[in-house]
Amino acid sequence: YKKAAKPHKHFSNELNREFNVKAPNQVWCGDITYIWVGHRWAYLAVVMDLFNRKIVGWSLSYSADTDLVIKAFNMAFESRACPRNLMFHSDQGSTYTSRAYVEFMHKKGVKQSMSRRGNCWDNAPMERFFRSLKTEWVQPSGYRQFDEADKSIRNYIVDYYCEVRPHQHNGGLSPNAKERLYWNEYKYVA
Repeated sequence: YKKAAKPHKHFSNELNREFNVKAPNQVWCGDITYIWVGHRWAYLAVVMDLFNRKIVGWSLSYSADTDLVIKAFNMAFESRACPRNLMFHSDQGSTYTSRAYVEFMHKKGVKQSMSRRGNCWDNAPMERFFRSLKTEWVQPSGYRQFDEADKSIRNYIVDYYCEVRPHQHNGGLSPNAKERLYWNEYKYVA
């Protein structure tokens, strides 16, 4: 990977690899990967809460466009009760820098942060999730049909990755278990 000579002209790397977040819904990150479906590629956009590495939104489509990432972010934003003071970190891909996406994020009151160009380590938790998905769940031959892929990926995210799979970052807890622990302690302190 090449290191960028200069940052994005509108969004700097505000996250700066500070992947340890103290509470839910403070910093999310997102990215897109590809999955073989039938005789072509489908694209999966994912949004992760860095606090517990929970996948809070996703969308699958045959087009890697702005609509795909907006759907994934909207799913996350609505399911997490429209959090305030949120930072969203992504790469500098055209989907995340498009005028439609930037305006969408501005309307939601979300601060954008972007990785340096060509530096995958700046979004390492997302890269790690995609590696887990592709090595633990998706068959090397992919899926035969779109509906099959959509259902299988949803099952991986909801039933396995977030609920069961232990994470070193979470001290061996699943993302959901770490979040439950946080809210139980939060109520106790409050």
